[in-house]
Amino acid sequence: MTAVRKHSVSIRGHRTSISLETPFFQELERIAAERGQALAAVVAEIDHDRPDDTNLSSALRLFVLEQVKQRVGLSRD
Repeated sequence: MTAVRKHSVSIRGHRTSISLETPFFQELERIAAERGQALAAVVAEIDHDRPDDTNLSSALRLFVLEQVKQRVGLSRD
């Protein structure tokens, strides 16, 4: 199993730290590159859209999971 690692990112002018396992972080980087966006821009978008009761790291994991599901045709959307 992969350990959780802290990563720093600047969103909307302030630094924040996110705790993600390496595979989730790598997939998030891949998604950002595929979209032609900076990682910080993708994280800021997810941060803006997440429910108030969901922490950012959890929201990022759920976003990555949904993106992977869509890519392999498992998404309900």
